[in-house]
Amino acid sequence: MSDLVAADELRLLIERIERLEEDKRSVMEDIKNVYSEAKSRGFDPKIMRQIIKLRAMESHERQEWEAVLDTYIAALGM
Repeated sequence: MSDLVAADELRLLIERIERLEEDKRSVMEDIKNVYSEAKSRGFDPKIMRQIIKLRAMESHERQEWEAVLDTYIAALGM
């Protein structure tokens, strides 16, 4: 009996993951459409993606990243 319960539980978990994967695909398509809209309005999607990454960072993490970037830029004489 417990094998049947475990199989049912596994099936339910798999089905939940499948639904979430479908939701994820839908959300990714929505995000792609927003970037396309932004591009058509004259914004640069590459820069927008970078800004989103920076905004997701903690302040101290972003400052550290910027300091390393500045060091690399200076080392390359840019």
